[in-house]
Amino acid sequence: MHRREFIGNAALAALLSSLPGGAGALPVPRSRLLPPPLSKGDTVALVSPSAAIDEPFNLQLSQEVLEALGFKVKTGAHYAGRRGHLAGTDAERAGDLNAAFADREVKAIVCVRGGSGAARLLPLIDYDAIRRNPKVLLGYSDITALHNAINAQTGLVTFHGPNGSGSWNRFNADQFRRLFLERELMEYRNVADAGDELVQRRNRTVTITGGKASGELVGGNLTVLAALAGSPYLPGFAGKILFLEDVSEAPYRVDRMFSTLKLSGVLDRIAGLVFGECTDCNPGNGYGSLTLEQILDDHVKPLGIPAYHGAMIGHIRQQFIVPVGGKVEMDADAGTFRMLESVFN
Repeated sequence: MHRREFIGNAALAALLSSLPGGAGALPVPRSRLLPPPLSKGDTVALVSPSAAIDEPFNLQLSQEVLEALGFKVKTGAHYAGRRGHLAGTDAERAGDLNAAFADREVKAIVCVRGGSGAARLLPLIDYDAIRRNPKVLLGYSDITALHNAINAQTGLVTFHGPNGSGSWNRFNADQFRRLFLERELMEYRNVADAGDELVQRRNRTVTITGGKASGELVGGNLTVLAALAGSPYLPGFAGKILFLEDVSEAPYRVDRMFSTLKLSGVLDRIAGLVFGECTDCNPGNGYGSLTLEQILDDHVKPLGIPAYHGAMIGHIRQQFIVPVGGKVEMDADAGTFRMLESVFN
């Protein structure tokens, strides 16, 4: 091999290894796959792909929530299981998820909780069965691993929002009904509530870089997303709108994860960024900690793309239910984004 050919091949290998998925593991481009719409009376499966539930009563509450929303509930065979901190073995948890997708009676799948462990299932998921039986999948936090892997491997639009054991307050229940039952083209705008303040202080969005952008919505929990770098379980990011959230992460760790997204090529490909809440991510006591705002300025502002933070996405009581893989338009000046088309077949 001539030196020029060697250098060219080495450069190509380096380029491929820097892309999401790494060399030889790039996500296969796929057309979008839409789930069928839901109707009251449908059967919804409850599964536990991640951590075990600490309080068994929360399993009962999860079922009652779905029944109150108008659905029949079918639980995974191991949804109440436990192996260490996990809700059963990897094979058991993946088996419940695969069974729910394969079950013709089940019209939607709701994850009981997040925590940790979903990424262990990614090689065990039956993606062919998902392609044959697309359906609604709802969850957030650690469920980010499932959203991204399923998007990368099948193109299915899934939904980032409350887990079964989370808070189903009036706002969240209303989001669910409007999106899944009324099939509304949602506009995601933070709730305006100044309380007794002259000017609203809480629940505000902050523009990082103004402007509008449109594209497919991808992302989820920052920690989980960054941990998938170099695997075939990340979708392509070119021209996408990236949304992120996290909880209980020190600013230096948030900074490190943004560096991972930068070095893996993700940030340089996106068309816009929506950062939700980073709950309990404040600098600790002592000298030298960056703030979240400084980290976003360092990593996002230089991209020159529309971006804002403070959206109602994340580990918060009232949270948006957003379509992962759905087409949206964001307005960084207004601090909003909206669905451009239906996410149901």
